[in-house]
Amino acid sequence: MLEDFSAYNPIVPPIKKYLFAPGPTPVPPEVALEMARPIIHHRTPEFSAVLDQTRQKLRPLMGTEQEVLLLASSGTGAMEAAVANLLAPGEAAIYVDGGKFGERWGRILSAFGVTPHRVPVTWGNAVTPEQVEDALRRHPDARAVLMQASETSTAAVHPVEQIAAITRRRDVLLVVDGITSVGVFEQKMDAWGIDALVTGSQKALMLPPGLGIIALSPRAWARTRKPHLPGFYFDLNRELKAQRDDHTTAYTPAISLIFGLNRSLDLIHAETLPAVFARHRLMARAARAAAAALGMNLLAAENPAPGVTGILVPERIDGSRLVRYMRDVIGVTVQGGQDQMKGKLVRIGHMGYVAPLDVLVAVGALELALRREGYDFHSGAGVAAAQAEIAAGA
Repeated sequence: MLEDFSAYNPIVPPIKKYLFAPGPTPVPPEVALEMARPIIHHRTPEFSAVLDQTRQKLRPLMGTEQEVLLLASSGTGAMEAAVANLLAPGEAAIYVDGGKFGERWGRILSAFGVTPHRVPVTWGNAVTPEQVEDALRRHPDARAVLMQASETSTAAVHPVEQIAAITRRRDVLLVVDGITSVGVFEQKMDAWGIDALVTGSQKALMLPPGLGIIALSPRAWARTRKPHLPGFYFDLNRELKAQRDDHTTAYTPAISLIFGLNRSLDLIHAETLPAVFARHRLMARAARAAAAALGMNLLAAENPAPGVTGILVPERIDGSRLVRYMRDVIGVTVQGGQDQMKGKLVRIGHMGYVAPLDVLVAVGALELALRREGYDFHSGAGVAAAQAEIAAGA
Protein backbone atom coordinates (compact mmCIF):
# COMPACT_ATOMS: atom_id res chain seq x y z
CA MET A 1 0.00 0.00 0.00
CA LEU A 2 1.32 3.43 -0.96
CA GLU A 3 2.04 5.94 1.78
CA ASP A 4 -0.54 8.69 2.10
CA PHE A 5 1.30 11.99 1.67
CA SER A 6 -1.85 13.96 0.90
CA ALA A 7 -2.35 15.12 4.49
CA TYR A 8 0.65 17.42 4.25
CA ASN A 9 1.02 18.19 0.56
CA PRO A 10 -1.37 20.42 -1.38
CA ILE A 11 -0.61 19.18 -4.89
CA VAL A 12 -2.13 15.67 -4.78
CA PRO A 13 -2.83 14.24 -7.26
CA PRO A 14 -0.19 15.46 -9.72
CA ILE A 15 -1.82 16.89 -12.83
CA LYS A 16 1.21 16.05 -14.94
CA LYS A 17 3.78 13.29 -14.59
CA TYR A 18 7.45 13.28 -15.53
CA LEU A 19 9.59 10.22 -16.16
CA PHE A 20 13.25 10.35 -15.12
CA ALA A 21 13.80 6.66 -14.49
CA PRO A 22 16.89 4.99 -15.98
CA GLY A 23 14.44 2.94 -18.00
CA PRO A 24 11.87 2.91 -19.30
CA THR A 25 12.33 6.44 -20.58
CA PRO A 26 9.93 8.91 -22.23
CA VAL A 27 8.67 8.21 -25.74
CA PRO A 28 8.51 11.10 -28.27
CA PRO A 29 5.02 11.90 -29.60
CA GLU A 30 6.15 11.18 -33.16
CA VAL A 31 7.26 7.72 -32.13
CA ALA A 32 4.08 7.03 -30.15
CA LEU A 33 2.01 8.01 -33.18
CA GLU A 34 4.08 5.77 -35.44
CA MET A 35 3.41 2.83 -33.13
CA ALA A 36 -0.32 3.67 -33.16
CA ARG A 37 -0.58 2.94 -36.88
CA PRO A 38 -2.86 0.04 -37.81
CA ILE A 39 -1.05 -3.24 -37.38
CA ILE A 40 0.21 -4.97 -40.50
CA HIS A 41 1.32 -8.52 -41.13
CA HIS A 42 5.01 -9.20 -40.71
CA ARG A 43 5.38 -11.40 -43.78
CA THR A 44 4.87 -8.49 -46.17
CA PRO A 45 7.12 -6.24 -48.30
CA GLU A 46 6.06 -3.25 -46.19
CA PHE A 47 7.36 -4.79 -42.99
CA SER A 48 10.51 -6.10 -44.69
CA ALA A 49 11.38 -2.59 -45.89
CA VAL A 50 11.02 -1.12 -42.39
CA LEU A 51 12.98 -3.97 -40.80
CA ASP A 52 15.85 -3.49 -43.25
CA GLN A 53 15.89 0.29 -42.71
CA THR A 54 15.85 -0.06 -38.94
CA ARG A 55 18.69 -2.56 -38.79
CA GLN A 56 20.80 -0.36 -41.07
CA LYS A 57 20.15 2.76 -38.96
CA LEU A 58 21.23 0.96 -35.79
CA ARG A 59 24.75 0.25 -37.04
CA PRO A 60 26.23 3.73 -36.39
CA LEU A 61 24.88 3.76 -32.83
CA MET A 62 26.66 0.49 -32.13
CA GLY A 63 29.77 1.42 -34.05
CA THR A 64 29.66 -1.57 -36.35
CA GLU A 65 29.40 -2.63 -39.96
CA GLN A 66 28.17 -6.06 -38.84
CA GLU A 67 24.59 -7.27 -38.97
CA VAL A 68 22.36 -5.95 -36.18
CA LEU A 69 19.55 -8.31 -35.17
CA LEU A 70 16.24 -7.42 -33.51
CA LEU A 71 14.66 -9.78 -31.00
CA ALA A 72 11.18 -9.62 -29.47
CA SER A 73 12.42 -9.51 -25.88
CA SER A 74 13.80 -7.18 -23.26
CA GLY A 75 17.51 -6.40 -23.20
CA THR A 76 17.96 -9.38 -20.90
CA GLY A 77 16.79 -11.60 -23.75
CA ALA A 78 19.64 -10.27 -25.88
CA MET A 79 22.04 -10.96 -22.99
CA GLU A 80 20.78 -14.54 -22.80
CA ALA A 81 21.07 -14.91 -26.57
CA ALA A 82 24.73 -13.91 -26.39
CA VAL A 83 25.47 -16.53 -23.74
CA ALA A 84 23.46 -19.30 -25.42
CA ASN A 85 25.06 -18.81 -28.84
CA LEU A 86 28.67 -18.15 -27.85
CA LEU A 87 29.37 -20.68 -25.11
CA ALA A 88 29.19 -24.46 -24.89
CA PRO A 89 28.16 -26.75 -22.03
CA GLY A 90 30.93 -27.14 -19.49
CA GLU A 91 32.88 -24.07 -20.63
CA ALA A 92 33.88 -21.24 -18.32
CA ALA A 93 33.47 -17.47 -18.58
CA ILE A 94 34.55 -14.41 -16.60
CA TYR A 95 32.03 -11.77 -15.67
CA VAL A 96 32.42 -8.34 -14.12
CA ASP A 97 30.10 -7.97 -11.12
CA GLY A 98 29.94 -4.29 -10.25
CA GLY A 99 26.20 -3.95 -9.76
CA LYS A 100 22.82 -5.54 -10.24
CA PHE A 101 23.26 -6.08 -13.96
CA GLY A 102 26.80 -7.37 -13.72
CA GLU A 103 25.38 -9.85 -11.26
CA ARG A 104 22.82 -10.79 -13.93
CA TRP A 105 25.59 -12.01 -16.25
CA GLY A 106 26.61 -14.46 -13.54
CA ARG A 107 23.07 -15.66 -13.05
CA ILE A 108 22.60 -16.26 -16.78
CA LEU A 109 25.87 -18.18 -17.00
CA SER A 110 24.89 -20.35 -14.04
CA ALA A 111 21.43 -20.99 -15.46
CA PHE A 112 23.03 -22.44 -18.61
CA GLY A 113 25.59 -24.54 -16.79
CA VAL A 114 28.56 -22.38 -17.75
CA THR A 115 31.15 -22.06 -14.97
CA PRO A 116 31.10 -18.39 -13.91
CA HIS A 117 34.29 -16.75 -12.64
CA ARG A 118 33.35 -13.51 -10.87
CA VAL A 119 35.41 -10.32 -10.91
CA PRO A 120 33.98 -8.41 -7.93
CA VAL A 121 33.88 -4.63 -8.18
CA THR A 122 32.73 -2.33 -5.38
CA TRP A 123 29.43 -0.71 -6.35
CA GLY A 124 30.12 2.68 -7.91
CA ASN A 125 33.63 1.78 -9.03
CA ALA A 126 34.86 0.76 -12.47
CA VAL A 127 36.59 -2.53 -13.12
CA THR A 128 40.27 -2.10 -13.91
CA PRO A 129 42.04 -3.77 -16.84
CA GLU A 130 44.41 -5.32 -14.30
CA GLN A 131 41.50 -7.10 -12.60
CA VAL A 132 40.45 -8.66 -15.89
CA GLU A 133 44.04 -9.57 -16.79
CA ASP A 134 44.41 -11.26 -13.42
CA ALA A 135 41.15 -13.18 -13.83
CA LEU A 136 42.25 -14.42 -17.26
CA ARG A 137 45.58 -15.59 -15.81
CA ARG A 138 43.81 -17.42 -13.00
CA HIS A 139 41.21 -18.93 -15.35
CA PRO A 140 42.96 -19.65 -18.67
CA ASP A 141 40.06 -21.90 -19.69
CA ALA A 142 37.64 -18.94 -19.83
CA ARG A 143 36.15 -18.49 -23.29
CA ALA A 144 34.53 -15.09 -22.75
CA VAL A 145 34.52 -11.95 -20.63
CA LEU A 146 31.10 -10.45 -19.96
CA MET A 147 30.63 -6.91 -18.67
CA GLN A 148 28.55 -3.74 -18.77
CA ALA A 149 29.54 -0.57 -20.61
CA SER A 150 27.37 1.40 -18.19
CA GLU A 151 26.17 -0.28 -14.99
CA THR A 152 22.64 1.09 -14.60
CA SER A 153 22.28 0.18 -10.94
CA THR A 154 25.31 2.23 -9.87
CA ALA A 155 25.50 4.87 -12.65
CA ALA A 156 29.12 3.87 -13.31
CA VAL A 157 30.95 3.44 -16.62
CA HIS A 158 33.41 0.58 -17.21
CA PRO A 159 36.50 0.88 -19.48
CA VAL A 160 35.30 -1.28 -22.36
CA GLU A 161 37.94 -0.12 -24.83
CA GLN A 162 40.79 -1.10 -22.49
CA ILE A 163 39.21 -4.47 -21.70
CA ALA A 164 38.72 -5.12 -25.41
CA ALA A 165 42.44 -4.57 -25.97
CA ILE A 166 43.04 -7.44 -23.53
CA THR A 167 40.55 -9.90 -25.02
CA ARG A 168 41.63 -9.17 -28.61
CA ARG A 169 45.04 -10.68 -27.83
CA ARG A 170 43.47 -13.96 -26.74
CA ASP A 171 40.98 -16.51 -27.94
CA VAL A 172 38.48 -14.90 -25.57
CA LEU A 173 35.29 -13.17 -26.63
CA LEU A 174 34.22 -9.84 -25.12
CA VAL A 175 30.46 -9.59 -24.56
CA VAL A 176 29.18 -6.14 -23.57
CA ASP A 177 25.83 -5.06 -22.18
CA GLY A 178 25.29 -1.67 -23.82
CA ILE A 179 21.72 -1.25 -22.64
CA THR A 180 22.38 2.17 -21.06
CA SER A 181 25.27 3.13 -23.32
CA VAL A 182 24.09 2.62 -26.91
CA GLY A 183 22.67 5.96 -28.02
CA VAL A 184 24.02 7.68 -24.89
CA PHE A 185 27.75 7.83 -25.57
CA GLU A 186 29.95 6.63 -28.40
CA GLN A 187 30.29 2.90 -28.94
CA LYS A 188 32.98 1.59 -31.26
CA MET A 189 32.22 -2.09 -31.48
CA ASP A 190 34.37 -2.79 -34.53
CA ALA A 191 37.25 -0.43 -33.75
CA TRP A 192 37.59 -1.54 -30.12
CA GLY A 193 37.10 -5.23 -30.80
CA ILE A 194 33.86 -5.96 -28.97
CA ASP A 195 32.58 -9.39 -30.00
CA ALA A 196 28.96 -9.06 -28.90
CA LEU A 197 27.14 -5.83 -28.09
CA VAL A 198 23.58 -5.92 -26.81
CA THR A 199 21.03 -3.25 -25.99
CA GLY A 200 17.31 -2.78 -25.41
CA SER A 201 14.58 -0.51 -26.69
CA GLN A 202 13.47 1.26 -23.51
CA LYS A 203 16.52 3.44 -22.82
CA ALA A 204 18.18 5.89 -25.21
CA LEU A 205 16.28 4.46 -28.18
CA MET A 206 13.15 6.20 -26.86
CA LEU A 207 10.72 3.27 -27.02
CA PRO A 208 8.69 1.15 -24.63
CA PRO A 209 10.30 -2.10 -23.47
CA GLY A 210 10.07 -5.10 -25.78
CA LEU A 211 13.01 -5.14 -28.22
CA GLY A 212 16.36 -6.78 -27.61
CA ILE A 213 19.14 -5.85 -30.02
CA ILE A 214 22.41 -7.67 -30.65
CA ALA A 215 25.38 -7.48 -33.01
CA LEU A 216 28.25 -9.97 -33.26
CA SER A 217 31.80 -9.69 -34.58
CA PRO A 218 33.09 -12.07 -37.27
CA ARG A 219 34.91 -14.18 -34.69
CA ALA A 220 31.76 -14.33 -32.57
CA TRP A 221 29.77 -15.50 -35.59
CA ALA A 222 32.43 -18.17 -36.15
CA ARG A 223 31.93 -19.30 -32.56
CA THR A 224 28.15 -19.63 -33.10
CA ARG A 225 28.80 -22.21 -35.81
CA LYS A 226 30.56 -24.50 -33.33
CA PRO A 227 28.66 -26.62 -30.79
CA HIS A 228 27.11 -24.32 -28.21
CA LEU A 229 24.45 -24.26 -25.55
CA PRO A 230 21.04 -25.60 -26.54
CA GLY A 231 18.41 -23.10 -27.55
CA PHE A 232 15.53 -22.52 -29.90
CA TYR A 233 13.98 -19.06 -29.79
CA PHE A 234 17.30 -17.22 -29.47
CA ASP A 235 19.11 -19.09 -32.28
CA LEU A 236 21.08 -16.20 -33.77
CA ASN A 237 22.07 -18.06 -36.94
CA ARG A 238 18.41 -18.68 -37.66
CA GLU A 239 17.70 -14.99 -37.01
CA LEU A 240 20.63 -13.92 -39.17
CA LYS A 241 19.33 -15.90 -42.12
CA ALA A 242 15.80 -14.61 -41.62
CA GLN A 243 16.70 -10.95 -41.15
CA ARG A 244 19.62 -10.63 -43.57
CA ASP A 245 18.60 -13.03 -46.34
CA ASP A 246 14.81 -13.23 -46.10
CA HIS A 247 14.18 -9.67 -44.82
CA THR A 248 11.91 -10.86 -42.05
CA THR A 249 12.26 -12.40 -38.60
CA ALA A 250 12.44 -16.05 -37.64
CA TYR A 251 9.43 -15.69 -35.34
CA THR A 252 6.65 -13.17 -34.84
CA PRO A 253 8.30 -9.77 -34.27
CA ALA A 254 7.21 -6.80 -32.17
CA ILE A 255 5.86 -5.11 -35.28
CA SER A 256 4.72 -1.81 -33.78
CA LEU A 257 7.91 -1.42 -31.78
CA ILE A 258 10.03 -1.90 -34.90
CA PHE A 259 8.01 0.77 -36.70
CA GLY A 260 8.53 3.02 -33.69
CA LEU A 261 12.25 2.28 -33.59
CA ASN A 262 12.58 3.17 -37.26
CA ARG A 263 11.04 6.56 -36.47
CA SER A 264 13.06 7.16 -33.30
CA LEU A 265 16.27 6.41 -35.19
CA ASP A 266 15.26 9.06 -37.73
CA LEU A 267 15.02 11.56 -34.87
CA ILE A 268 18.41 10.49 -33.50
CA HIS A 269 20.17 10.76 -36.84
CA ALA A 270 18.48 14.09 -37.60
CA GLU A 271 19.93 15.45 -34.36
CA THR A 272 23.23 13.74 -35.32
CA LEU A 273 25.10 11.36 -33.07
CA PRO A 274 27.72 13.93 -31.92
CA ALA A 275 24.90 16.24 -30.80
CA VAL A 276 23.04 13.38 -29.10
CA PHE A 277 26.15 12.39 -27.15
CA ALA A 278 26.90 16.03 -26.25
CA ARG A 279 23.32 16.49 -24.98
CA HIS A 280 23.67 13.49 -22.70
CA ARG A 281 27.01 14.74 -21.37
CA LEU A 282 25.49 18.15 -20.65
CA MET A 283 22.50 16.71 -18.80
CA ALA A 284 24.82 14.53 -16.73
CA ARG A 285 27.01 17.50 -15.82
CA ALA A 286 23.93 19.48 -14.80
CA ALA A 287 22.67 16.68 -12.54
CA ARG A 288 26.10 16.24 -10.95
CA ALA A 289 26.46 19.98 -10.38
CA ALA A 290 23.07 20.02 -8.67
CA ALA A 291 24.06 17.18 -6.36
CA ALA A 292 27.27 18.97 -5.37
CA ALA A 293 25.42 22.23 -4.72
CA LEU A 294 23.03 20.38 -2.43
CA GLY A 295 25.92 18.87 -0.48
CA MET A 296 25.24 15.37 -1.81
CA ASN A 297 27.75 12.88 -3.16
CA LEU A 298 27.69 10.60 -6.19
CA LEU A 299 27.94 6.83 -5.90
CA ALA A 300 30.11 6.69 -9.04
CA ALA A 301 32.14 9.82 -8.36
CA GLU A 302 35.23 8.77 -10.36
CA ASN A 303 33.52 7.26 -13.40
CA PRO A 304 29.96 8.63 -13.66
CA ALA A 305 27.67 7.59 -16.49
CA PRO A 306 26.21 10.11 -18.96
CA GLY A 307 22.76 8.46 -18.99
CA VAL A 308 21.94 8.23 -15.30
CA THR A 309 23.20 9.98 -12.18
CA GLY A 310 23.30 8.09 -8.88
CA ILE A 311 23.09 10.47 -5.90
CA LEU A 312 23.72 9.21 -2.38
CA VAL A 313 20.94 10.15 0.03
CA PRO A 314 21.98 12.16 3.13
CA GLU A 315 22.20 10.24 6.39
CA ARG A 316 19.01 9.92 8.42
CA ILE A 317 16.87 10.29 5.28
CA ASP A 318 14.98 7.31 3.90
CA GLY A 319 15.77 7.26 0.19
CA SER A 320 12.87 4.94 -0.59
CA ARG A 321 10.42 7.36 1.00
CA LEU A 322 12.07 10.21 -0.89
CA VAL A 323 11.54 8.43 -4.21
CA ARG A 324 7.93 7.57 -3.36
CA TYR A 325 7.16 11.18 -2.45
CA MET A 326 8.63 12.45 -5.71
CA ARG A 327 6.63 9.93 -7.72
CA ASP A 328 3.29 9.78 -5.93
CA VAL A 329 2.90 13.37 -4.81
CA ILE A 330 4.97 15.56 -7.10
CA GLY A 331 4.54 13.33 -10.15
CA VAL A 332 8.25 12.99 -10.92
CA THR A 333 9.49 9.41 -11.25
CA VAL A 334 13.11 8.71 -10.42
CA GLN A 335 14.55 5.42 -9.20
CA GLY A 336 15.99 4.36 -5.88
CA GLY A 337 18.86 2.00 -5.15
CA GLN A 338 18.85 -1.78 -5.43
CA ASP A 339 20.06 -4.46 -3.03
CA GLN A 340 22.59 -2.96 -0.56
CA MET A 341 21.89 0.53 -1.93
CA LYS A 342 18.15 0.33 -1.28
CA GLY A 343 17.08 3.43 0.63
CA LYS A 344 20.51 5.02 0.14
CA LEU A 345 20.46 6.15 -3.47
CA VAL A 346 18.41 8.27 -5.86
CA ARG A 347 19.01 7.59 -9.55
CA ILE A 348 17.96 10.30 -11.99
CA GLY A 349 17.76 9.06 -15.57
CA HIS A 350 18.53 11.54 -18.33
CA MET A 351 18.74 9.55 -21.53
CA GLY A 352 16.75 9.37 -24.72
CA TYR A 353 13.86 11.80 -25.11
CA VAL A 354 15.08 14.16 -22.40
CA ALA A 355 16.34 17.73 -22.91
CA PRO A 356 18.74 19.70 -20.68
CA LEU A 357 15.98 21.91 -19.28
CA ASP A 358 14.11 18.79 -18.17
CA VAL A 359 16.88 18.22 -15.66
CA LEU A 360 15.68 21.34 -13.83
CA VAL A 361 12.35 19.62 -13.23
CA ALA A 362 14.03 16.55 -11.76
CA VAL A 363 16.32 18.61 -9.55
CA GLY A 364 13.49 20.88 -8.43
CA ALA A 365 11.44 17.86 -7.43
CA LEU A 366 14.40 16.42 -5.54
CA GLU A 367 14.74 19.70 -3.63
CA LEU A 368 11.05 19.64 -2.70
CA ALA A 369 11.35 16.08 -1.43
CA LEU A 370 14.53 16.80 0.52
CA ARG A 371 12.91 19.81 2.14
CA ARG A 372 9.89 17.70 3.10
CA GLU A 373 12.22 15.17 4.72
CA GLY A 374 13.92 17.86 6.80
CA TYR A 375 17.24 18.08 4.95
CA ASP A 376 18.90 21.46 5.54
CA PHE A 377 20.11 23.22 2.39
CA HIS A 378 19.78 26.53 0.60
CA SER A 379 16.57 26.33 -1.42
CA GLY A 380 17.18 26.54 -5.14
CA ALA A 381 20.89 25.75 -4.86
CA GLY A 382 20.61 22.57 -6.91
CA VAL A 383 18.43 24.13 -9.58
CA ALA A 384 20.74 27.15 -9.87
CA ALA A 385 23.81 24.93 -10.23
CA ALA A 386 22.14 22.81 -12.90
CA GLN A 387 20.93 25.92 -14.68
CA ALA A 388 24.44 27.41 -14.68
CA GLU A 389 25.88 24.20 -16.14
CA ILE A 390 23.23 24.15 -18.86
CA ALA A 391 23.82 27.82 -19.69
CA ALA A 392 27.56 27.22 -19.96
CA GLY A 393 27.04 24.15 -22.10
CA ALA A 394 24.54 25.84 -24.38
